[in-house]
Amino acid sequence: MEPYRADHMMERQRRERRNRLIAGAIAGTVLFFGIIVSGSLWHWAFHDLPDTPQSAAELWSTRREPSVTLQDMNGDVLAVRGPLYARAVGLDTLPDHVPNAFLAIEDQRFFDHAGVDYRGLMRAVWTNIGAGRSLQGGSTITMQLVKNLILSPERRLRRKLQEIRIAWALEDQLSKTEILELYLNRIYLGARAYGVEAAAQRYFGKSSTQLDLAEAALLAALPKAPSRLDPTVNLEAAQARAAIVLAAMLEAGFIDQAAHDQALANPAVPSAPPLDPNAGVTWGHVFDYAVAEADRLLMNEDIPDLVIRTTINPELTREARAAALGVLDEQGDALGASEAAVMLLAPDGAIRAFHGGRDYLDSQFNRAIQAQRQPGSAFKPIVFTAALEAGYDPSSAVWDEPVDLEGWTPQNFSGNYRGLVTLQEALKRSINTVAAQIGDQLGIEQIVETGQRMGIRSPLPALPSIALGAAEANLLELTSAYAVFARDGQRHEPYFVVSLSNSRGEVLYEHEASEPDQVLRSEVAQSMSTMMQDVILTGTGRRAALPGRASGGKTGTSQSFRDAWFIGFTADYTAGVWVGNDDDSPMRDVTGGGLPAQIWQRFMLDAHEGLPVRPLSAAAPRTRSEREERLAAFYSELSDAFSDLLDPSGPDDED
Repeated sequence: MEPYRADHMMERQRRERRNRLIAGAIAGTVLFFGIIVSGSLWHWAFHDLPDTPQSAAELWSTRREPSVTLQDMNGDVLAVRGPLYARAVGLDTLPDHVPNAFLAIEDQRFFDHAGVDYRGLMRAVWTNIGAGRSLQGGSTITMQLVKNLILSPERRLRRKLQEIRIAWALEDQLSKTEILELYLNRIYLGARAYGVEAAAQRYFGKSSTQLDLAEAALLAALPKAPSRLDPTVNLEAAQARAAIVLAAMLEAGFIDQAAHDQALANPAVPSAPPLDPNAGVTWGHVFDYAVAEADRLLMNEDIPDLVIRTTINPELTREARAAALGVLDEQGDALGASEAAVMLLAPDGAIRAFHGGRDYLDSQFNRAIQAQRQPGSAFKPIVFTAALEAGYDPSSAVWDEPVDLEGWTPQNFSGNYRGLVTLQEALKRSINTVAAQIGDQLGIEQIVETGQRMGIRSPLPALPSIALGAAEANLLELTSAYAVFARDGQRHEPYFVVSLSNSRGEVLYEHEASEPDQVLRSEVAQSMSTMMQDVILTGTGRRAALPGRASGGKTGTSQSFRDAWFIGFTADYTAGVWVGNDDDSPMRDVTGGGLPAQIWQRFMLDAHEGLPVRPLSAAAPRTRSEREERLAAFYSELSDAFSDLLDPSGPDDED
């Protein structure tokens, strides 16, 4: 039996070794294939995994669509191109019920987990399996942040695994406060509004720091389905979801029963006016100019979410448009005038209002700023300013008679000549021959220098006809030049942008107030102001008169009635008006004293409504009869001081 037992034992040992080898081979094969499968699954899940941001700053600007928010002088939003972003708000500035509303409905265990709430995730999986479809996502606030700012929003297992992995990493890099602040400031809440501040402004017309409990619950209701639950479209559904938020807040202990019942009984209702879908058109010319100025100030730096605060007064801008279109609609067709532009400047140079054209959709060309047209006699105040600086005064005698300046024989608008007149009467009656003679006597270079000093930035060629406004200029620079007369010779550079910032509230540019430049002696500016007041009282600008309020100004009409202007000032504002046609075709006898003066008067009456009457710093003109004017000119001519100053020659161009 012994040999048998020995053989049996040896056979059993051989079988055991063979089995061990087979088991080892199987285990090795399983391990090998397990490694291969695991590696494949890992590669499948994470081969395109983005890098985890290392700081909150990286996430503030990621995935922002290009957006520009246009604000008025008070910081109120006029229009938005692209999504609506707002300044970032910190947790410490928000009422507790605002973040708590989002935590209650989205992630009650936010401060207890490390990016993934396994309890909530398993509950969501179980619910979805039972329903046979996806009802719950199980995403924490951190995972939602990852989905919205780092990954794509697709609902697939691979993306969910990536969410989990990056959420873990994100919680290692950022604090809970940073994550929650990013979520509250970047979450989409419908109506093109991103973040609680933008949504609070959008729906309630207030800052998120002022939201009450019911309003906070309504905003927290929106992330689930921001478009479907938009309270401006589906208020009932939004309020029903807000009730669920309030119940969750009560369950979580964020609010007591009394606060819950009070908010439930008084649900939030959007109180801000809906965003005007046509705001981009209504404010189109304003928007374009604001963006152009922002590009200039930031040297074309690309800011994805730019907020431009301007100097614009929206009510005055609407009044400018109403005045321009009102007069054109009443008389434009009959007189062949199709377009008008308006510009309004405050004493410090701020552009308070402008009207760039009839229809922005039809033409984005901004006639208040971009149009270069001949000002005609609206340039004469600059010519007469140069004369006063050279020693003339308003009562200086000048000759209105036919002149020939080296072959140039300018004519008066009326075709008549008055003989000896004062400088003041020459301006009041817009006499071309006098302006031409002054330019010839002083030298055109002096006229050009005076115009540039007063703010004309367009090229001014040194040609004799410049004295009659033959050189092109735009409405903004002419209006700015006239403001010098109302400000006793001081000039402020016109400006339109108050500040530039991004949606985080970081200021990129801020206008700094500066001292004005004294470009004219005060006595020269005041003399011109007095003379220009006379233009409105008894001269070519009578239709622009503002009853009971002192004002000065000047009319202008270019050759063949292609352009008509009126520019004038009060103690409060300087405004300019241009009327004409884009194709430069002549109008039917439209002068600066006609349609432009009427638009100016209508607009300025509206602009000054409710403002106290304030006098101009310059004295009012002494009213003289035509006979008295001639006598004044005669006696002035007798004066030795001025007997050799003037030489007959000149043209005329308007009104």
